[in-house]
Amino acid sequence: MMIERTLIFMIFLVGFWAIIANKHIIKKIFGLNIINAAVVLLFILEGSRIGTQAPLLDMQVTNIVDPIPQALMLTAIVISVCVSALALALSVRLFKATGSFDIDVIQERLSHEQ
Repeated sequence: MMIERTLIFMIFLVGFWAIIANKHIIKKIFGLNIINAAVVLLFILEGSRIGTQAPLLDMQVTNIVDPIPQALMLTAIVISVCVSALALALSVRLFKATGSFDIDVIQERLSHEQ
């Protein structure tokens, strides 16, 4: 199980690097989505360790899988899609106002307006 956690951590670091190193707003949004995917994968991985059988109404089922991590991650995916849509809409509005997706250019042009 250690190799899976290491790979998930590497995916998380790729997303973190995309947020920190890039000046382009769209690339930062994609980095945020990569981080979210890594967190979802981690929760699904850890949730899969609890139980092995589906929760059916049968008396012989003893080692039941916990459905809470999967339900929470479905909710997290929906929230991530909504946050991404809002961030992309705001970045398009910034592009229309400033003509750029670069954070430094946006700050410079918005500071000249004030």
